[in-house]
Amino acid sequence: MIAYTCLGTNDLEKAGRFYDALLGTIGAGRAMEVDGRFVAWGKAEGQPLFAMNKPFDGEAATVGNGVMVSLGMSSRDEVDAIYKKALELGSVCEGEPGERAPTFYAAYFRDLDGNKLCACSFA
Repeated sequence: MIAYTCLGTNDLEKAGRFYDALLGTIGAGRAMEVDGRFVAWGKAEGQPLFAMNKPFDGEAATVGNGVMVSLGMSSRDEVDAIYKKALELGSVCEGEPGERAPTFYAAYFRDLDGNKLCACSFA
């Protein structure tokens, strides 16, 4: 049902490098770029995309309180790997990897712009 999820950034070049490295960990690559204002990553055509953009209104990007994007992983090992990579790339920990509920394993971190992400597996 979701086509893509988009978070704001004030430095698209820096965010692009961060997400190229981070999402490359799970086999995702750049799928779309628009006018130096928008970059989207994906794994396969027709699957949902994750995107970063400069706000359309020209105002500064800010972090929404209570807003979070969850990235689905195929295993607990993949959650651990992307969480570790995020921290290596300068992310801030918002919750170490662990079981949050039966069959739900997750880790939480903030990207370089302060956006909160969750890497999770239901396996």
